[in-house]
Amino acid sequence: MTGATTSGELRPHNLARLLRAAHDGAGRATRSELTRGLGLSRGAAAVLVADLAEARLAEERPAPQRARGRPTAILGPHPEGPLALAVDLREDAWTIATAEIGGDLTVREERPHPGNPPEIALGGLAAAIDRHLTELGSRVVGVGVALPGPIRDGRVVDIPHLSWRDVPAADILRADATPIFLGNDAALAGLAEARRGALRGVAVGLHFHVDFDLGGTLLVDGSPLRGARGTTGEVGHMPLGGSDLPCDCGAIGCWALQVGANALLRAMGIPVEPARGRAEALRILDGAAAGDPRCAAALDEVARAFGAGTAALVNALDPQRVTLSGLGVRLHEEAADTFQAAYETGLMAFRRDEPPPVLPAALGGDATLVGASELAFDAFLTPEGLTAWQAAR
Repeated sequence: MTGATTSGELRPHNLARLLRAAHDGAGRATRSELTRGLGLSRGAAAVLVADLAEARLAEERPAPQRARGRPTAILGPHPEGPLALAVDLREDAWTIATAEIGGDLTVREERPHPGNPPEIALGGLAAAIDRHLTELGSRVVGVGVALPGPIRDGRVVDIPHLSWRDVPAADILRADATPIFLGNDAALAGLAEARRGALRGVAVGLHFHVDFDLGGTLLVDGSPLRGARGTTGEVGHMPLGGSDLPCDCGAIGCWALQVGANALLRAMGIPVEPARGRAEALRILDGAAAGDPRCAAALDEVARAFGAGTAALVNALDPQRVTLSGLGVRLHEEAADTFQAAYETGLMAFRRDEPPPVLPAALGGDATLVGASELAFDAFLTPEGLTAWQAAR
């Protein structure tokens, strides 16, 4: 039920439905496909498409001719249309990109940050966001920010090895009147894969995002489970790998101590420092690929823990498919035999005949940015959001 009953109420409702469908179709759906999918008449669709073009929300371009018949057109982004500003804040750097209707990204800036104190790291990012908002003007409909820790009520609850606890991130990043939305990086990468990648159409999917350590999310019908307080998905802080090491989060034996860039450093006997060591971890992976025995042994140790923990969560959560983003892709691919042996050994016997496949993110390194942009578009692609856009123009 939409609540829309009059023609005046139905018009913005149907505009939002049509633009949402074009966005979800990656800006590649034809007018005829959208018309059929939404149950619109040709006449109604033509009027709505004209309205979208007049408001500079979307525009049509000729579609490649797939077969004989009447030519059709693709409804995609308008060159002056709405943009989402997407931010991927990692523990040592951040990336800012824009996304247009359909989800295509353009990276605008990438810079390192000091990690601590959080007010300095976030303050520098806030200044960069404000600069991009000034340059892009009113086209930006919202800012989505992915952060490497659990988020609750606009605050970063905990990034253990950076000692970020209860940080008022939304207040620090506040972007004037432009709406800002925060999300956990692993959950947003999983959301992106469900919307546009390897988890699209999957009823129950499990996604892991690996960077300095790892996080994850369970997606049901394309939506990440949030938990009672919005902070579910801290799979890295489960004792899945058999370790007895103390974690900065306060628990003992966290899986994150054994999987990720920091875990590679530990396996090589290299001291771990907050927000440092990405380059060294990549050198270890390169060394393993080149046949260095110490690097190969370190990679096998991490891949074994990764595979075993993945099996434990598959046993518990019963996903159809598992996807990986970030450093998880290389850990899986470059030690595939080790990972697979640990994964299959850890599965319950009845799962081994058809184990859920473990796949790299189809969106590659863009998964987290795409997920962040979806936060902004989800808030904008509503009758209210489109009406406000039209009123401003």
